[in-house]
Amino acid sequence: MSMRHLLAATAAAVLGFGRASPAAAQVSVAAGDIGIGSGRLVPTLAAVVGLIGVVLGGLAMARFSRTGNGRRGAIAAEAAGFISVVVGGLHAANSAGGFGTGNGLAGAIVAMVVGLIGMVLGALVLARSRRAGAFH
Repeated sequence: MSMRHLLAATAAAVLGFGRASPAAAQVSVAAGDIGIGSGRLVPTLAAVVGLIGVVLGGLAMARFSRTGNGRRGAIAAEAAGFISVVVGGLHAANSAGGFGTGNGLAGAIVAMVVGLIGMVLGALVLARSRRAGAFH
């Protein structure tokens, strides 16, 4: 799967599931089940996008150490990490309650931390590729 397809699938997943979350929450509440509600779905998806960024950053770092080239993976890791940090930060700022209330504050914090790790991994690979490019 190319990076373009992976980013497109990630964006479709975030946008598609984000719009369907209120309906899913109403079905869950109407059935009387305890499940994932709309307050938890958005930060969970943001954390998954951040985790994808961490994986892409790790793969880019491994590719750079093997071949000396990992810029596309690093840029994709930066983008996924940035999306995760922004969505997690917005959700944390707009959540009305503390931990354990079911509004996804803990998930938003996890999304921000995981996204930041993905961004740092991407930045490390980009810095190494710039440094290696200067000596050629």
